Amino acid sequence: MTVKQVFAPIPGTFYRKSAPDQPVFKNEGDLVVKGDTLGLIEVMKTFTAILAEESGQIVSFLVDDEDPVMAGQPLYELDV
Repeated sequence: MTVKQVFAPIPGTFYRKSAPDQPVFKNEGDLVVKGDTLGLIEVMKTFTAILAEESGQIVSFLVDDEDPVMAGQPLYELDV
């Protein structure tokens, strides 16, 4: 298998869960299928879902919940 980094498409604030009182979408080690939601990026109260581009297993998240991110910044690594 190959480890790929997935990058932020836009700048904003990265969230690993849909609301403060909700569990994270996925954890390190979780299996994902193409299209699974892995996080959200918020810009001015507009949320963009970060979807798995391929099926695989999450190796690591490279940013924490509520971290500011820039477009092109790596968000997580996926073993595909």
